[in-house]
Amino acid sequence: MPDPYRIEDSRRLATPALVVFLELVRENLDRMVAMAGDPVRLRPHVKTHKTREVVQLQLQQGIDKFKAATFAECEMLARAGARDVMLAYHLVGRNIERAVRFVQAFPEVRFMVIADHPGPVEALSGAMAEAGQQVEVLLDLDTGQQRTGLPAGDRARRLYGQIAESPGLRAGGFHVYDGHVRHPSLAERTAAVKEQFREVDDFRRELTAAGREVPRLVCGGSVTFPVYAAMEDPAIELSPGACIFHDAGYGTGFPDLPFVPAAVVLTRVISLPGENRVTLDLGYKAVASDQPMETRAVFPQLPDAELVLQNEEHLVIETSRAGSLRPGDELAAIPWHICPTTALNREVVVVSRGRIRERWEVAARDRCLTV
Repeated sequence: MPDPYRIEDSRRLATPALVVFLELVRENLDRMVAMAGDPVRLRPHVKTHKTREVVQLQLQQGIDKFKAATFAECEMLARAGARDVMLAYHLVGRNIERAVRFVQAFPEVRFMVIADHPGPVEALSGAMAEAGQQVEVLLDLDTGQQRTGLPAGDRARRLYGQIAESPGLRAGGFHVYDGHVRHPSLAERTAAVKEQFREVDDFRRELTAAGREVPRLVCGGSVTFPVYAAMEDPAIELSPGACIFHDAGYGTGFPDLPFVPAAVVLTRVISLPGENRVTLDLGYKAVASDQPMETRAVFPQLPDAELVLQNEEHLVIETSRAGSLRPGDELAAIPWHICPTTALNREVVVVSRGRIRERWEVAARDRCLTV
Protein backbone atom coordinates (compact mmCIF):
# COMPACT_ATOMS: atom_id res chain seq x y z
CA MET A 1 0.00 0.00 0.00
CA PRO A 2 1.55 3.33 -1.02
CA ASP A 3 2.22 6.12 1.44
CA PRO A 4 0.29 7.96 2.73
CA TYR A 5 -2.25 5.11 2.63
CA ARG A 6 -0.15 2.54 4.45
CA ILE A 7 -2.06 0.16 6.75
CA GLU A 8 0.33 -2.18 8.48
CA ASP A 9 -2.44 -4.31 10.01
CA SER A 10 -4.83 -4.29 7.05
CA ARG A 11 -5.37 -8.05 7.36
CA ARG A 12 -7.72 -7.24 10.23
CA LEU A 13 -10.16 -5.64 7.80
CA ALA A 14 -12.88 -7.24 5.77
CA THR A 15 -13.22 -5.53 2.43
CA PRO A 16 -14.52 -3.33 0.99
CA ALA A 17 -13.81 -0.96 3.89
CA LEU A 18 -13.91 2.83 4.01
CA VAL A 19 -10.69 3.97 5.69
CA VAL A 20 -9.81 7.49 6.82
CA PHE A 21 -6.31 8.57 7.70
CA LEU A 22 -6.36 10.75 10.79
CA GLU A 23 -3.23 12.77 10.02
CA LEU A 24 -4.59 13.66 6.57
CA VAL A 25 -7.97 14.66 8.02
CA ARG A 26 -6.18 16.94 10.47
CA GLU A 27 -4.09 18.44 7.65
CA ASN A 28 -7.23 19.20 5.64
CA LEU A 29 -8.87 20.75 8.68
CA ASP A 30 -5.80 22.90 9.34
CA ARG A 31 -5.83 24.08 5.72
CA MET A 32 -9.54 24.87 5.95
CA VAL A 33 -9.00 27.06 9.00
CA ALA A 34 -5.92 28.70 7.48
CA MET A 35 -7.82 29.59 4.30
CA ALA A 36 -10.67 31.07 6.32
CA GLY A 37 -8.24 33.14 8.36
CA ASP A 38 -10.31 32.63 11.49
CA PRO A 39 -12.36 29.57 12.50
CA VAL A 40 -15.32 31.78 13.45
CA ARG A 41 -15.79 32.57 9.74
CA LEU A 42 -16.53 28.92 9.01
CA ARG A 43 -19.85 27.10 8.83
CA PRO A 44 -18.65 23.80 7.34
CA HIS A 45 -21.10 21.36 5.82
CA VAL A 46 -21.23 17.95 7.53
CA LYS A 47 -22.82 16.00 4.66
CA THR A 48 -19.44 14.57 3.62
CA HIS A 49 -18.40 12.90 6.87
CA LYS A 50 -21.64 12.57 8.90
CA THR A 51 -19.63 11.67 12.01
CA ARG A 52 -19.55 12.98 15.57
CA GLU A 53 -15.80 12.57 15.76
CA VAL A 54 -15.05 14.94 12.88
CA VAL A 55 -17.43 17.49 14.40
CA GLN A 56 -15.50 17.26 17.65
CA LEU A 57 -12.20 17.79 15.79
CA GLN A 58 -13.72 20.92 14.27
CA LEU A 59 -15.03 22.16 17.61
CA GLN A 60 -11.53 21.75 19.04
CA GLN A 61 -10.26 24.03 16.27
CA GLY A 62 -12.66 26.78 17.33
CA ILE A 63 -15.29 26.18 14.63
CA ASP A 64 -18.65 26.84 16.28
CA LYS A 65 -21.17 26.94 13.41
CA PHE A 66 -22.26 24.11 11.13
CA LYS A 67 -24.39 23.39 8.06
CA ALA A 68 -26.41 20.23 7.44
CA ALA A 69 -28.69 18.75 4.79
CA THR A 70 -30.86 16.42 6.91
CA PHE A 71 -32.43 16.34 10.34
CA ALA A 72 -30.27 13.32 11.13
CA GLU A 73 -27.18 15.45 10.49
CA CYS A 74 -28.63 18.23 12.65
CA GLU A 75 -29.27 15.81 15.49
CA MET A 76 -25.80 14.29 15.13
CA LEU A 77 -24.36 17.80 15.39
CA ALA A 78 -26.39 18.68 18.47
CA ARG A 79 -25.42 15.47 20.24
CA ALA A 80 -21.76 16.06 19.33
CA GLY A 81 -21.77 19.45 21.06
CA ALA A 82 -22.55 21.90 18.24
CA ARG A 83 -24.61 24.88 19.35
CA ASP A 84 -25.23 26.69 16.03
CA VAL A 85 -26.78 24.57 13.29
CA MET A 86 -28.28 25.50 9.93
CA LEU A 87 -30.41 23.03 8.00
CA ALA A 88 -29.79 23.97 4.37
CA TYR A 89 -32.81 22.15 3.03
CA HIS A 90 -36.34 23.33 2.33
CA LEU A 91 -38.98 22.28 4.84
CA VAL A 92 -42.22 20.82 3.53
CA GLY A 93 -44.66 18.20 4.79
CA ARG A 94 -43.69 16.41 8.01
CA ASN A 95 -40.34 18.17 8.11
CA ILE A 96 -42.11 21.28 9.38
CA GLU A 97 -43.31 19.27 12.37
CA ARG A 98 -39.80 17.86 12.76
CA ALA A 99 -38.38 21.38 12.93
CA VAL A 100 -40.63 22.07 15.91
CA ARG A 101 -39.57 18.83 17.57
CA PHE A 102 -35.91 19.65 16.96
CA VAL A 103 -36.03 23.05 18.68
CA GLN A 104 -37.96 21.49 21.55
CA ALA A 105 -35.47 18.63 21.91
CA PHE A 106 -32.38 20.85 21.65
CA PRO A 107 -33.22 24.26 23.18
CA GLU A 108 -29.50 24.96 23.65
CA VAL A 109 -28.93 24.93 19.86
CA ARG A 110 -29.36 28.01 17.71
CA PHE A 111 -31.28 26.51 14.81
CA MET A 112 -31.73 27.97 11.33
CA VAL A 113 -33.47 26.81 8.16
CA ILE A 114 -33.85 28.12 4.60
CA ALA A 115 -36.88 28.98 2.48
CA ASP A 116 -37.78 30.20 -1.00
CA HIS A 117 -41.60 30.06 -1.10
CA PRO A 118 -44.35 31.77 0.94
CA GLY A 119 -46.39 28.59 1.50
CA PRO A 120 -43.85 26.69 3.62
CA VAL A 121 -42.93 29.92 5.40
CA GLU A 122 -46.55 30.38 6.44
CA ALA A 123 -46.82 26.75 7.55
CA LEU A 124 -43.57 26.93 9.53
CA SER A 125 -44.66 30.15 11.21
CA GLY A 126 -47.96 28.60 12.27
CA ALA A 127 -46.28 25.48 13.65
CA MET A 128 -43.62 27.40 15.57
CA ALA A 129 -46.05 29.96 16.97
CA GLU A 130 -48.47 27.26 18.10
CA ALA A 131 -45.61 25.49 19.92
CA GLY A 132 -44.34 28.72 21.48
CA GLN A 133 -41.02 28.34 19.65
CA GLN A 134 -38.96 30.44 17.28
CA VAL A 135 -36.54 29.63 14.46
CA GLU A 136 -34.33 31.71 12.18
CA VAL A 137 -35.06 31.48 8.47
CA LEU A 138 -32.58 32.40 5.76
CA LEU A 139 -33.78 33.45 2.35
CA ASP A 140 -32.42 31.02 -0.22
CA LEU A 141 -31.06 33.11 -3.11
CA ASP A 142 -30.58 31.61 -6.55
CA THR A 143 -27.46 32.99 -8.23
CA GLY A 144 -27.74 30.84 -11.34
CA GLN A 145 -27.92 27.15 -10.47
CA GLN A 146 -31.74 27.09 -10.76
CA ARG A 147 -32.09 24.21 -8.33
CA THR A 148 -33.69 26.08 -5.43
CA GLY A 149 -33.95 29.67 -4.35
CA LEU A 150 -35.22 32.96 -5.70
CA PRO A 151 -33.25 35.46 -7.73
CA ALA A 152 -32.76 38.84 -6.08
CA GLY A 153 -35.78 41.00 -6.89
CA ASP A 154 -39.42 41.61 -6.02
CA ARG A 155 -40.37 38.03 -5.07
CA ALA A 156 -37.33 37.65 -2.88
CA ARG A 157 -38.00 41.03 -1.25
CA ARG A 158 -41.59 40.12 -0.44
CA LEU A 159 -40.60 36.72 0.94
CA TYR A 160 -37.92 38.19 3.19
CA GLY A 161 -40.49 40.64 4.50
CA GLN A 162 -42.92 37.78 5.15
CA ILE A 163 -40.22 35.92 7.11
CA ALA A 164 -39.34 38.99 9.15
CA GLU A 165 -42.98 39.69 10.05
CA SER A 166 -44.16 36.13 10.73
CA PRO A 167 -44.78 34.94 14.31
CA GLY A 168 -42.32 32.25 15.39
CA LEU A 169 -39.76 33.24 12.76
CA ARG A 170 -36.74 35.56 12.58
CA ALA A 171 -35.11 36.71 9.37
CA GLY A 172 -31.58 35.33 9.48
CA GLY A 173 -30.00 36.59 6.26
CA PHE A 174 -29.26 34.86 2.94
CA HIS A 175 -28.23 31.38 1.89
CA VAL A 176 -26.10 31.71 -1.27
CA TYR A 177 -25.10 28.34 -2.72
CA ASP A 178 -23.47 28.38 -6.16
CA GLY A 179 -22.99 24.76 -7.17
CA HIS A 180 -23.08 25.76 -10.85
CA VAL A 181 -19.74 27.58 -10.57
CA ARG A 182 -17.37 24.77 -11.61
CA HIS A 183 -14.59 26.51 -13.52
CA PRO A 184 -11.30 24.59 -13.20
CA SER A 185 -9.43 27.88 -13.26
CA LEU A 186 -9.44 29.77 -9.96
CA ALA A 187 -9.29 33.07 -11.86
CA GLU A 188 -12.44 32.21 -13.83
CA ARG A 189 -14.17 30.96 -10.68
CA THR A 190 -13.28 34.18 -8.89
CA ALA A 191 -14.68 36.31 -11.68
CA ALA A 192 -17.92 34.31 -11.74
CA VAL A 193 -18.39 34.52 -7.97
CA LYS A 194 -17.68 38.25 -7.84
CA GLU A 195 -20.17 38.90 -10.62
CA GLN A 196 -22.97 37.04 -8.85
CA PHE A 197 -22.03 38.42 -5.44
CA ARG A 198 -22.53 41.99 -6.66
CA GLU A 199 -26.23 41.22 -7.08
CA VAL A 200 -26.38 39.62 -3.64
CA ASP A 201 -24.65 42.62 -2.07
CA ASP A 202 -26.87 45.13 -3.88
CA PHE A 203 -29.97 43.24 -2.72
CA ARG A 204 -28.69 43.15 0.86
CA ARG A 205 -28.08 46.93 0.76
CA GLU A 206 -31.58 47.48 -0.58
CA LEU A 207 -33.18 45.47 2.24
CA THR A 208 -30.99 47.06 4.88
CA ALA A 209 -31.92 50.54 3.64
CA ALA A 210 -35.58 49.54 3.98
CA GLY A 211 -35.02 48.60 7.64
CA ARG A 212 -34.57 44.84 7.26
CA GLU A 213 -31.69 43.18 9.09
CA VAL A 214 -29.53 40.81 7.04
CA PRO A 215 -27.20 39.43 9.71
CA ARG A 216 -25.39 36.75 7.69
CA LEU A 217 -24.60 35.49 4.22
CA VAL A 218 -23.91 31.75 4.18
CA CYS A 219 -21.92 31.43 0.98
CA GLY A 220 -20.59 28.79 -1.35
CA GLY A 221 -19.29 25.27 -1.00
CA SER A 222 -15.90 23.60 -1.35
CA VAL A 223 -15.35 24.71 -4.96
CA THR A 224 -15.91 28.43 -4.32
CA PHE A 225 -14.53 28.36 -0.78
CA PRO A 226 -11.20 30.00 -1.78
CA VAL A 227 -13.03 32.88 -3.46
CA TYR A 228 -15.32 33.74 -0.56
CA ALA A 229 -12.48 33.18 1.92
CA ALA A 230 -10.56 36.00 0.22
CA MET A 231 -13.45 38.43 0.74
CA GLU A 232 -13.40 40.62 3.83
CA ASP A 233 -17.16 41.02 4.27
CA PRO A 234 -17.79 40.23 7.97
CA ALA A 235 -21.28 38.88 7.25
CA ILE A 236 -19.97 36.04 5.07
CA GLU A 237 -19.95 32.55 6.58
CA LEU A 238 -17.92 30.00 4.64
CA SER A 239 -19.38 26.55 3.95
CA PRO A 240 -16.84 24.09 2.58
CA GLY A 241 -17.70 20.44 3.13
CA ALA A 242 -16.06 17.81 0.94
CA CYS A 243 -12.56 19.13 1.57
CA ILE A 244 -12.43 17.51 5.03
CA PHE A 245 -12.02 14.12 3.28
CA HIS A 246 -11.49 15.44 -0.28
CA ASP A 247 -11.64 13.07 -3.25
CA ALA A 248 -10.37 12.38 -6.75
CA GLY A 249 -13.10 14.46 -8.38
CA TYR A 250 -12.24 17.67 -6.55
CA GLY A 251 -8.53 16.99 -6.85
CA THR A 252 -8.73 16.51 -10.61
CA GLY A 253 -11.25 19.23 -11.39
CA PHE A 254 -9.96 21.96 -9.09
CA PRO A 255 -6.17 21.64 -8.70
CA ASP A 256 -5.91 24.90 -6.77
CA LEU A 257 -7.73 23.42 -3.76
CA PRO A 258 -4.94 22.67 -1.25
CA PHE A 259 -6.46 19.50 0.17
CA VAL A 260 -5.51 15.83 -0.10
CA PRO A 261 -7.72 12.73 -0.27
CA ALA A 262 -7.94 11.53 3.33
CA ALA A 263 -10.30 8.61 2.71
CA VAL A 264 -9.92 5.51 0.56
CA VAL A 265 -11.89 2.35 0.08
CA LEU A 266 -9.67 -0.63 0.79
CA THR A 267 -10.51 -3.33 -1.75
CA ARG A 268 -9.14 -6.76 -2.63
CA VAL A 269 -8.68 -8.68 -5.84
CA ILE A 270 -11.23 -11.50 -6.01
CA SER A 271 -10.75 -12.75 -9.58
CA LEU A 272 -8.47 -12.48 -12.63
CA PRO A 273 -10.93 -13.13 -15.48
CA GLY A 274 -8.67 -12.16 -18.39
CA GLU A 275 -5.12 -11.35 -19.37
CA ASN A 276 -5.44 -7.67 -18.47
CA ARG A 277 -8.57 -7.87 -16.32
CA VAL A 278 -8.88 -7.68 -12.55
CA THR A 279 -12.09 -8.01 -10.56
CA LEU A 280 -12.34 -6.29 -7.18
CA ASP A 281 -14.86 -6.45 -4.33
CA LEU A 282 -15.75 -2.80 -5.00
CA GLY A 283 -19.30 -2.67 -6.30
CA TYR A 284 -21.56 0.33 -6.31
CA LYS A 285 -22.76 -0.59 -2.82
CA ALA A 286 -19.27 0.37 -1.58
CA VAL A 287 -18.25 3.36 -3.70
CA ALA A 288 -20.45 6.05 -5.22
CA SER A 289 -21.70 5.30 -8.74
CA ASP A 290 -23.19 8.71 -9.54
CA GLN A 291 -20.26 9.44 -11.86
CA PRO A 292 -19.60 7.94 -15.30
CA MET A 293 -18.01 4.48 -15.21
CA GLU A 294 -14.51 5.70 -15.97
CA THR A 295 -14.53 8.16 -13.06
CA ARG A 296 -15.80 6.32 -10.01
CA ALA A 297 -12.47 5.64 -8.34
CA VAL A 298 -8.76 6.18 -8.85
CA PHE A 299 -6.13 3.58 -7.99
CA PRO A 300 -2.74 5.07 -7.02
CA GLN A 301 -1.07 1.63 -7.36
CA LEU A 302 -2.44 1.15 -10.89
CA PRO A 303 -2.08 4.46 -12.74
CA ASP A 304 -3.24 2.92 -16.03
CA ALA A 305 -6.36 1.28 -14.56
CA GLU A 306 -9.47 1.59 -16.72
CA LEU A 307 -12.84 0.89 -15.09
CA VAL A 308 -14.91 -1.22 -17.48
CA LEU A 309 -17.73 -2.86 -15.51
CA GLN A 310 -19.37 -2.36 -12.14
CA ASN A 311 -22.20 -4.24 -10.44
CA GLU A 312 -23.52 -4.34 -6.90
CA GLU A 313 -20.51 -6.16 -5.46
CA HIS A 314 -17.97 -6.21 -8.31
CA LEU A 315 -15.72 -3.78 -10.12
CA VAL A 316 -13.78 -4.92 -13.17
CA ILE A 317 -10.74 -2.95 -14.27
CA GLU A 318 -8.26 -3.38 -17.08
CA THR A 319 -4.59 -2.74 -16.41
CA SER A 320 -1.25 -3.74 -17.88
CA ARG A 321 -0.22 -4.76 -14.37
CA ALA A 322 -2.88 -7.47 -14.01
CA GLY A 323 -0.24 -10.18 -14.29
CA SER A 324 1.44 -8.99 -11.10
CA LEU A 325 -1.73 -9.34 -9.02
CA ARG A 326 -3.17 -12.34 -7.20
CA PRO A 327 -6.52 -12.95 -5.47
CA GLY A 328 -6.42 -11.36 -2.04
CA ASP A 329 -4.04 -8.54 -3.03
CA GLU A 330 -5.07 -5.18 -1.61
CA LEU A 331 -5.59 -1.92 -3.46
CA ALA A 332 -6.48 1.57 -2.29
CA ALA A 333 -9.34 3.16 -4.24
CA ILE A 334 -9.73 6.92 -3.92
CA PRO A 335 -13.43 7.67 -4.52
CA TRP A 336 -14.23 10.18 -7.22
CA HIS A 337 -17.13 11.44 -5.07
CA ILE A 338 -16.62 10.94 -1.36
CA CYS A 339 -19.93 12.31 0.00
CA PRO A 340 -22.25 9.51 -1.22
CA THR A 341 -19.48 6.98 -0.66
CA THR A 342 -19.44 7.82 3.05
CA ALA A 343 -23.21 7.37 3.22
CA LEU A 344 -22.87 3.81 1.86
CA ASN A 345 -20.88 2.77 4.92
CA ARG A 346 -22.03 2.16 8.49
CA GLU A 347 -18.60 3.00 9.86
CA VAL A 348 -15.20 4.29 8.83
CA VAL A 349 -11.98 2.67 9.94
CA VAL A 350 -9.53 5.21 11.35
CA VAL A 351 -5.84 4.71 10.65
CA SER A 352 -3.13 6.74 12.37
CA ARG A 353 0.61 6.33 11.86
CA GLY A 354 -0.01 3.31 9.69
CA ARG A 355 -2.13 1.29 12.10
CA ILE A 356 -5.85 0.86 12.77
CA ARG A 357 -6.76 2.86 15.87
CA GLU A 358 -10.54 3.05 16.06
CA ARG A 359 -13.81 3.00 14.15
CA TRP A 360 -16.18 5.91 13.74
CA GLU A 361 -19.89 5.33 13.26
CA VAL A 362 -21.32 7.19 10.28
CA ALA A 363 -23.97 8.38 12.69
CA ALA A 364 -26.03 10.51 10.30
CA ARG A 365 -26.16 8.21 7.28
CA ASP A 366 -29.87 7.56 7.92
CA ARG A 367 -32.62 10.09 7.27
CA CYS A 368 -33.95 9.96 10.81
CA LEU A 369 -32.37 9.35 14.22
CA THR A 370 -34.95 10.26 16.87
CA VAL A 371 -36.45 13.59 15.72
